[in-house]
Amino acid sequence: MERKVVIAGGSGFLGQSLSAFLIEKGYKITIISRNPAKMVNGIRYVQWDGLHLDDWASEVDGSYTLVNFTGKSVNCIYTKKNKEEIISSRINSVHALQQAVLNSKMPPKVFVQAGSLAIFGNTKELCDEYSPHGDGFSAEVCKLWEEAFFQQELTNTRQVLLRIGFALGKNGGALEPLQRLAQYNLGGTIGSGEQYISWLHIDDLNEMILWAIENDEMRGIYNATGPNPVTNKVFMRTLRDVMGKGWSPPVPAPFVWLGAYLIMRTDPSLALSGRKCIPKRLIDAGFTFKYTDLKDALKDLMV
Repeated sequence: MERKVVIAGGSGFLGQSLSAFLIEKGYKITIISRNPAKMVNGIRYVQWDGLHLDDWASEVDGSYTLVNFTGKSVNCIYTKKNKEEIISSRINSVHALQQAVLNSKMPPKVFVQAGSLAIFGNTKELCDEYSPHGDGFSAEVCKLWEEAFFQQELTNTRQVLLRIGFALGKNGGALEPLQRLAQYNLGGTIGSGEQYISWLHIDDLNEMILWAIENDEMRGIYNATGPNPVTNKVFMRTLRDVMGKGWSPPVPAPFVWLGAYLIMRTDPSLALSGRKCIPKRLIDAGFTFKYTDLKDALKDLMV
């Protein structure tokens, strides 16, 4: 079987980083996205609508691995329309990809599905894979997402779901807007500052996905985050320190709400809520993290 990895929704930050990483490991990459078909830097792009089976499904047949990052960004205002699209984009893509796998003469060895730690809601309790799920819209989305992924058994394909944390990388992703704030001396504590950030370096996330691809024992749900979550207060202080910035005024919750809706055009809960998660199953399996110290991770990304 050709070592081809098909990445659905691979045009975004996580997909582009994973593609470059896997190419270095000798894999061939095909990205399925809503963008027109093209070939760029050795990566083949195939168009789909995230809903219907079409010509794109032939890419899954004979592939080594299928990875799914598809889903409307949660970085938006939670209107009724946006909420519906956040849910439908995730559920529909999972169902379409599952059908493509089931229709394959040579199905992929493993289907790696992106999930989110938001399933634990807004909590300061330490959460591993076996902890109770939380409440609220984001948690409910995650529950529906996971149910959709596991309700269809894929007999010849391992199923791995990674609940991805706050992935830190260069040139985009979750870190970029916080860097901009700190650059303009606005990188103070957000809200109470007591909400937790379960962070991980993008290099470690890519290694986790490679583990899922190559480790036949890896099945089920894993918290894809680093082992040392920190509070928002600690995160922002460390970020300022690495960037050579001094004290910045805190941003009280009412101002976060105003700024989120009027300027950032996003839901304030993304900044004001958090969760304290650890990757118990990965640690128990012997996964080795390259970055366990936040300051070291940020220094690496800002060189």
